[in-house]
Amino acid sequence: MPLQEGQRVTLAADLRLAGTVVTAEGSPAGGEPVAGSLSLASGTGGTVERVDAPSEREQSHEVREYVRLKALLDDFGHQMPPASRQQLAEQVASLEPEWAAHREHGPRVTVRVRLDSGFVLDDAHADLFTPA
Repeated sequence: MPLQEGQRVTLAADLRLAGTVVTAEGSPAGGEPVAGSLSLASGTGGTVERVDAPSEREQSHEVREYVRLKALLDDFGHQMPPASRQQLAEQVASLEPEWAAHREHGPRVTVRVRLDSGFVLDDAHADLFTPA
């Protein structure tokens, strides 16, 4: 079941967040990189503030190119000279692993969750949370 805005959720696993600390405005704290880490226990509750479903813009260049070339081959391949059609078919075949990986993983849905402790997890994978 997909997550929805306003829904109560809990963390499905323990998380350890580590990396550079930045201010909410996006500039590094104090102008210098600061390392930090935060551990969150599974079962920590929160509320979904936003759900970001993927768009076409999030596809990799290779996936977009596969879709474009495949459509070209399917629509106009029968009208092309044999050598051009063969070259196009080879290009499509070389991009098929990227397309298969894209289809296998499906769309990446991310969420913004405000935890009960006040912490906010933004751009987090939706599968890190379970409905409460």
